[in-house]
Amino acid sequence: MILLQAQQIAKYFGAEVILENIKLEVKTNDRIALVGRNGAGKSTLLKIIAGQIGYDAGTISHPKNVRIGYLAQNTGLESSKTIWNEMLAVFDDLLELEKEIRMMEKRLADTSLYEDPESSKQALETYDNLQHLFKERGGYTYEAEIRSILNGFKFYQEDYGKPVSSLSGGQKTRLALAKLLLSKEDLLILDEPTNHLDIETLAWLENYLQNYAGALLIVSHDRYFLDKVVNQVYEISRTKMQHYTGNYSRYLVLKQEKLEREWKEFEKQQTEIGKLEDFVARNLVRASTTKRAQSRRKKLEKIERLDRPEGAEKAAHFGFQFERASGNDVLFVEELAIGYDKEKTVSKNLTFEMKRQDSLALVGPNGVGKSTLLKTLIQELSPLSGSFHFGAGVKIGYYDQEQAKLSSNKTVLLELWDDYPELEEKVIRTTLGNFLFSEDDVLKLVSTLSGGEKARLALAKLTLLGANVLILDEPTNHLDIESKEVLEAALIDFAGTILFVSHDRYFINRIASKVVELSPNGALVYLGDYDYYLEKLAYEKEIAQLEFEEKLQTGQIEEKSVSGSKESYQKSKENQKLFRQKTRKLAEVETAMEDADSKIAELEQLLTQPDVFNDHEKTLQITEELDSVKQVAEALMEDWEILSMEIEELTESIKKKTSS
Repeated sequence: MILLQAQQIAKYFGAEVILENIKLEVKTNDRIALVGRNGAGKSTLLKIIAGQIGYDAGTISHPKNVRIGYLAQNTGLESSKTIWNEMLAVFDDLLELEKEIRMMEKRLADTSLYEDPESSKQALETYDNLQHLFKERGGYTYEAEIRSILNGFKFYQEDYGKPVSSLSGGQKTRLALAKLLLSKEDLLILDEPTNHLDIETLAWLENYLQNYAGALLIVSHDRYFLDKVVNQVYEISRTKMQHYTGNYSRYLVLKQEKLEREWKEFEKQQTEIGKLEDFVARNLVRASTTKRAQSRRKKLEKIERLDRPEGAEKAAHFGFQFERASGNDVLFVEELAIGYDKEKTVSKNLTFEMKRQDSLALVGPNGVGKSTLLKTLIQELSPLSGSFHFGAGVKIGYYDQEQAKLSSNKTVLLELWDDYPELEEKVIRTTLGNFLFSEDDVLKLVSTLSGGEKARLALAKLTLLGANVLILDEPTNHLDIESKEVLEAALIDFAGTILFVSHDRYFINRIASKVVELSPNGALVYLGDYDYYLEKLAYEKEIAQLEFEEKLQTGQIEEKSVSGSKESYQKSKENQKLFRQKTRKLAEVETAMEDADSKIAELEQLLTQPDVFNDHEKTLQITEELDSVKQVAEALMEDWEILSMEIEELTESIKKKTSS
């Protein structure tokens, strides 16, 4: 089913063309990414589709019953309600229905009702219908859904009574997304939904959106997220739109193949045109060949000439160089404790080391001290205990995620030149040009720059420093995808040592040779990229669970140490058995859902064929079958939602038993 169509959309700001001839189609279960560099018009298009702003040409259409939800970039939820009551507001219709059921129950409890058989029969039927409707709309699962989604966004039981107005900006943004997910709209339009989310929450969101019943239209700079969630990519470039099938990585391959194919076709046509033009030029004036030349000229006139393929838009290009390499031993960290004072230690017992050409990623939940560790290493903060020291010949270059030092009223040119006064103006301007600062841009005041421009300026400073050890705090923040890819290429070619913090898992995969997981009580080192780190975590978790179950079965763990009582111990075993049963059932339901989706797609395709839609009997037969399969699909989705929530609750229960 087509949920939304945009045809020939155009948008102008004054005389400037922002979007032109934009075509977009969204069908049921589509997962679409909208990509393009900063300023390409992605957010503008989302606002147009969501009805937030107007457009200058074209049409947007969707069925009246299609519900569309939209979350703008960095939009926080503003409310005077508590977190729980704000989430409950999504289910106002269910709450009203529940009130009706309670009123009917009171009425049915009145014995005088049964004196009139007709009235009692009608009341019982009404009550039965209300209960059926309540169940059908999720009346018995909505509170579990709220808890599940709030838990996914790291709002726990103790947070439910907090006023929304007391939350931070990032928390309000997460809550706005949580509320939108609960609304279960047919089409979700999400502009940078991964902002303010740590890696653990991102993984949860990916899993949730992969199984979301509606369609998705997403703008995100998180390429790992796009790879996991989307199955189509629309690219906006030079005001135009191009469609690709597949996730983000597949889009990159298809885009390159398309460009190579276009160049081959263009060059082939240019060769043919050159030969024809040469023949006409040499033979038109000769009596014996003039007819053939005229024939070639007519052929030339009929050729529909291909445009010269457009390469990638201008992107930043730079590298990191240094004159002298460091020694092999770059950094030793031993039993280090970090924080802003001894009463507020955020992490302790940190021990790890770095060698030359290591590229080490720091990961861990928000608030565990990743940025604090970097600031301690560059001596902006003092260690609370323990020690660290750098090896011989180390020259450090530091990138600050907040770009706090880039707030001056200098021009861009002077901001860079004042740091390197020994360099000629030509060198400074060339460096800035490499980071997309044109002649006019270099005269902008630093304080007026956008986040992306400040990030590029900070990187420009870093490239001129000649550091052999780079310490980077969220270097991909504010960068568009093209700039991220240029930065990745520069860091991959860098012959020095890199220590970095990033929430960009795609970036970590490309750059990291080691991953260090920080916790409040230590650091664990994994020798590999981010995907390897995830595999090791999953493996360690599986081994720990197997060892735990073996100890339970062999009696190595006393019943009281597991649960405190025989009944609780038995309950733990029952929960684990139930968990395995429901997990198997969930897999069966997911397989059935895939089969149903395939059948729906097949039947919908049949209805578009002329020999079918011209035959009323065939159309009716297929439509009836389609309705039947859709009912099965809806029932399976309900089963999936209930099983998912039950499994999540069992998981939490098992975790609590294990930890106790």
